[in-house]
Amino acid sequence: MQPSLPGAAAPPDPRVAERVIELRSLLDRYNHEYYVLDAPSVPDAEYDRLFGELQALETRFPDLRSATSPTQRVGAAPASGFGEVRHTVPMLSLSNAFEDADVIGFDRRVREALGGAIGADEPVAYTGELKYDGLAVSLRYENGVLVLGATRGDGSRGENVTANIRTVRAIPLRLRPTGEMPAVLEVRGEVLMFRADFDRMNQQQREAGEREFVNPRNAAAGALRQLDPATTARRPLRFFAYGIGELSGAAEPATHSQLLDWLQALGLPVGPAREKLADPQALLDYYRRMLERRAALPYEIDGVVYKVDRRDWYGRIGHVARAPRFAVAHKFPAEEAVTELLDIEIQVGRTGSLTPVARLRPVFVGGTTVSNATLHNEDEIRRKGLLIGDQVVVRRAGDVIPEVVRALPERREPSEQTDPAGFAARYRSFTMPAVCPVCGSAAVRETGESAWRCGAGLFCSAQRKQALLHFAQRRAMDIEGLGDKLVEQLVDADRVRSPADLYRLTADELAGLERMGARSATNLLAAIDRSRQTTLARFLFALGIRHVGEEVARQLADDYRDLDRLMAEDWPAVQAGKAEIQKENARRRPRGEALSPVPLEGIGPEIIDSLQRFFSEPHNRAVIAELLAAGVVPAAPTRATDDRITPAAAPLAGLNFVLTGTLPTLSRDQAADRIRAAGGSVVASVSRRTHYLVAGEAAGSKLQKATELGVTIIDEAALQALLSSTQGASGPGNPS
Repeated sequence: MQPSLPGAAAPPDPRVAERVIELRSLLDRYNHEYYVLDAPSVPDAEYDRLFGELQALETRFPDLRSATSPTQRVGAAPASGFGEVRHTVPMLSLSNAFEDADVIGFDRRVREALGGAIGADEPVAYTGELKYDGLAVSLRYENGVLVLGATRGDGSRGENVTANIRTVRAIPLRLRPTGEMPAVLEVRGEVLMFRADFDRMNQQQREAGEREFVNPRNAAAGALRQLDPATTARRPLRFFAYGIGELSGAAEPATHSQLLDWLQALGLPVGPAREKLADPQALLDYYRRMLERRAALPYEIDGVVYKVDRRDWYGRIGHVARAPRFAVAHKFPAEEAVTELLDIEIQVGRTGSLTPVARLRPVFVGGTTVSNATLHNEDEIRRKGLLIGDQVVVRRAGDVIPEVVRALPERREPSEQTDPAGFAARYRSFTMPAVCPVCGSAAVRETGESAWRCGAGLFCSAQRKQALLHFAQRRAMDIEGLGDKLVEQLVDADRVRSPADLYRLTADELAGLERMGARSATNLLAAIDRSRQTTLARFLFALGIRHVGEEVARQLADDYRDLDRLMAEDWPAVQAGKAEIQKENARRRPRGEALSPVPLEGIGPEIIDSLQRFFSEPHNRAVIAELLAAGVVPAAPTRATDDRITPAAAPLAGLNFVLTGTLPTLSRDQAADRIRAAGGSVVASVSRRTHYLVAGEAAGSKLQKATELGVTIIDEAALQALLSSTQGASGPGNPS
């Protein structure tokens, strides 16, 4: 019979009690699937709906409330302190192994302790498990019901945290019936927090303006030691069982691997990466496999644990001090270490982003010596309160790039903190540079972005390879044969510093490069020469102007039709004039008056700002001048043709199309090419000047806007019909 909380008399209708039992059974099953099997069968919303129904019934009929109900995980009244719990079976710590020789020595000592119990050449079987980085706890179940939860404490005595333990959904309040239910079962395991849960919790802390948690282990430990269980209930805690203490009323499994399987059958979460291992070499292989997987695991581990599999040997093998001799923890190299932040330098990425990099006093962490670490961006430096000269915590996980986690301001000398001159001499703040440290061009931070960028994409040597590959791609200048490997060689040899240098290459220079024979060199030079005759749209796209993709480049080419006119444009004035026309149209629209055409329709302030920055950078203008001097001719577009496509007819002349979603048989590029070949225009955004929206599967906000504006919406089949039409350019009557 389930223990009940104090309540009222029985409910008037027995069907209510049946529904309560049914809901508890469902919720317990769903918890088991989520936390133990890692295979949820219902969405969170369904779980929440059932939970709410059960909670409402138990509130209405208090006599149906039970200590083992899923609703009782919300937390009891705050405690004034934690009572002491004496462990019936001590919670021992483990000895550590750091080197291969330590593991081999562990196996040798086990074999020596067993003496005649095994043959001279008989291997000892072990179980390998992960060593979770959390807080060790003991859970006491009596007749299958959770009655006590305690921290490890000093191994003999811990703190009574039962009320908090009950809020952890991964821990069953009642064990699952699997044959013989033990009268007493003490389960030993680790309370921890998954990385993704920790990140979400810290995001919520940031949004609320609250202090962030340092790491998942500290967050889990702190959550379990809250005096108010309701606070613990709000923390996303998990649990993995790895052993037992007292056991009575049931047969003890013969091996440790069988014990873990039994605990899992009882409904307790057990780590999935456990393995049975045959000998010392298998132990070392398991260690290395888990070390490789460490960074990809959803939780933090700091090593692996080896335990002799046969449990009847434990007494014979014995203990040393406060640690068993039948188990050992093989620790991974530290993932966090403390060192000094010597300086902050700027690294310029392939796309022009300026990233601050910490220069550190070399420190051994995560299996390697670290002297540099990423700081992400200026905002992160401010948020972490970093000063050059600080002692800082550095983290490295697997192959992940090392990062500075936080400063340790408490390690700043007190005398320096009271002496402004001394403090300034020892510590200094960091300021992002106003110019690119590589090429000296202006560096800017766009509105709404955290990163600073160098604006000289055509000139900056840090961006050189990326700029050349973009310039040569098929939909830009279409230089066939100029791929990654060749660009790498040309830039590394300092033969090509900007796209203009491509037009000065000779056959002899190319033939001397790796994997570049005479025929390949001739073909590449022919492709480079052909690219001199291009369109203004392709040329603008090839320049790599930030936010200027193919569609925007085509629209700019259509509207300006001349490169000089485009480069001479007063972009701030364009933006101001555009905003004024949009305001005036907003006043006219309710009155039904004719609307004025909006210049650069669909091109917003972000793109206009980017154009202004790009064309105002002298280095970019110099490269464009060199390209023109090398014979590149960006021809103005014609209305019925685009790029190198020459249509036989123009049934879509004068019509504006927008594409959205995934079409059944055509890619967006293919659909756009066919529309342009038929004389139509493809623009990036929906407006009142749009005649057709071609919508495929998973169409987004453009579909909604087209519906609001009354734009004609068609699918791919209707588009194909338009493309095969010979009716000329009559449109669907959309407003201009």
